[in-house]
Formats: sequence, C-alpha cells, structure tokens
Amino acid sequence: MSVPTEHEPNARRHRNQPLSDEHRPLVVAADDAVLDEVLRLAAAVGCDIERAMDVGAAATRWNTAPLVVVDELAMAETEAVRLPRRHGVFLVCKGAPVADSWRRAFAAGAEGVVALPDDEETLVAALADVVEGPRGERGPVLAVVGGRGGAGASVLSAGVALASARSGAATLLVDCDPLGGGIDLLLGAELSEGLRWPDVRVQAGPVSMSALASALPGSRHGEGSMSVLSCDRSGEGPGDESVAAVVDAGRRGGRTVVCDVPRRPGRGAGDVFARADLVVIVVPAEVRACVAATTVLAGFADRLDKVRVLVKGPALDGLTEADVASAVGVRSLGWLHHDRTLRKELERGVFRPRSTSSLGKASLAVLAELRSSC
Repeated sequence: MSVPTEHEPNARRHRNQPLSDEHRPLVVAADDAVLDEVLRLAAAVGCDIERAMDVGAAATRWNTAPLVVVDELAMAETEAVRLPRRHGVFLVCKGAPVADSWRRAFAAGAEGVVALPDDEETLVAALADVVEGPRGERGPVLAVVGGRGGAGASVLSAGVALASARSGAATLLVDCDPLGGGIDLLLGAELSEGLRWPDVRVQAGPVSMSALASALPGSRHGEGSMSVLSCDRSGEGPGDESVAAVVDAGRRGGRTVVCDVPRRPGRGAGDVFARADLVVIVVPAEVRACVAATTVLAGFADRLDKVRVLVKGPALDGLTEADVASAVGVRSLGWLHHDRTLRKELERGVFRPRSTSSLGKASLAVLAELRSSC
C-alpha cells in the first residue's frame, strides 16, 4: 500500500482553518490551463492561494510567501525582473519540461520542476504542507542510537516521543531498526490499525505529512498527538530514501520527529543523522559499552558537536558520568537509571512512564536539549 496523497478522502480530516493572506502560497501563472490545474490541486487539500498575473506583480510577495508556484511563461520573465533566489519555488509545466525550463528553474533556485499531470503528487504534498504546517517553522529532529545492543535506545525514543506529545506537540516517532521487533510492540500498540514500514512505499518526491499521519497508528495526549511508523515482525525495514522522505515530511509539517536509529550503517541511519538537530547515544556505564559506542560514532566524526551521551546505570564497574562522557568523546545529558517497574510494565505491554520516573526525567532532559538545539 502506498502512502495516500492529500487529495484522497481519508487525508482531509487533518485540514486547518483557512490560511490568512500572508500565509497563502503564491501562484504566478500566465497559462490559464496550468492555473486551472493548480487551482484544482489546491482545492483538493483545502489550500487558499494568492494569484499574480506576472512576475512583476509577484515581487511584493516573492520573499514572504511560504510557497511559490510559477508556470513556464512566468518563469521566463524572472531573469529580466531579477527576483532573488529563495527556497520553496516550484516550476510547473504541462508535460515534460524542455531544456530552457530546467535552466531557468536552476537560475531561479527552484526546489523542483513539476510536470503535469504525471508529477501532480509532488505539488499536492507541497501545498498540503503549507496548510498543515506551523507558519514557516520546521519541526526538530532527534536521533537516538544505542552505544551497544540492548542499551535502551528504543525505550528512550518512545519516552521522548511520549513526553513531546504530552507537552502539547504534534510528534512523529519513526522506527528505523528492522531488527528491533517493532517499536509498536514496545508501546503496546501492535494491534492498532495503520501502516507499518513493510506497507509503506515512498515514491520519488515529497511525502505529505497529513496524508502520512492519517495512515499511521496514532494517539492523542491532551493538546498533543503521537503518530508512529514502526517496523514489523516480518518484512523488510525502511530503505534510505523512504526514511529521508518521512523525516523530511515530519519536519516540514512542524512535527517533533524522534527516530530510533540502528547501530549498524545503512537503513537510513546516515540520512537521519544528517537531518538531526540532536543525536543522543545511550551508553551503559561499562567499559565495553564505551568502546562499542566510539565505534558507533566513528562514522559521524564530523557531526559530534550535536551528539550527547545519556549514561545508563547501574555503574557496576564504578564508572562515573564524566568517565563515560570522556571515553565516548561527547557531552553528557545525565543518567538513565535502571527501573524495575518499567521493565515489568514493558513485559506486560504497558508503556506509561511517569514524568517523575527515571525514564520520564531523562526524556524531558533530552526534549529540552532538542528544543534548545534548534
């Protein structure tokens, strides 16, 4: 099953209120046929637009509009008007673009070229992200990885995602480890309806967060929410492109994205680390675990400035928090102490950590660090 697009009925439940004038996408279309198609796609996702007849008329909104859609005739005028390059510009054309279209799109800094009707889902996703996202704000991305097997990275990922949702944030928990047994099982949500990674086929182009959220298992927590994309007990895990597309959709849609990342390379680990605002490595207070953690981080030596270690107790070898941080080579966020009650609850399929528990406190510390890192 593919991720549903925004113009399918089950995605419409996530629409926001009509956009104010300053938050409407800008459509610069001289070709009425192209304009009609853009209007049709915008209406399908409940996106109000602002239209400019030509590039000159678009100049006052060019820099401030959250998204700019330009047809080929209008794009040809950008060179003469000398509009500044900016993110969030799409060139839309009927059929396959010609060489001049690609050249002008590159010169204008366009994010993509959309050939209608074949590539309409790319434009649908971009329009939907304007509707659903907090105005101009991208969501933070957290990557959690274990310093060795069984360190507790999945438990911490789930704890931070739950703490984020309880704080009122829209949250996306992404399970990137196909050998972890499925993070939905840890949450006691293995029977919840919704897609898992083996069911999700992400094609080229952006993924709409609202469409994704409508297809995934989810739960409400006061004003916040948590959507979960889990691996399954069978089938393949996510590929690199799929992980990157889902993480991008989450942060474009303003979600707090929490990723449980496998220790071994591949399966999107590199893509998640590259996008992460914060990486937390969970390291038991053991000599072997410290050595293993340095091996895990060896491939990310150029990004250690955004890595923090969470030390997991008890310290059977007498290692201190400072010892572990020094051995791993990154700053510490504190301790995650052993919790017998949590372990028993997890075995019963219950995941309701209290904010005063060790996991609850550690999750809040990680969440605070994540928000301060953005």
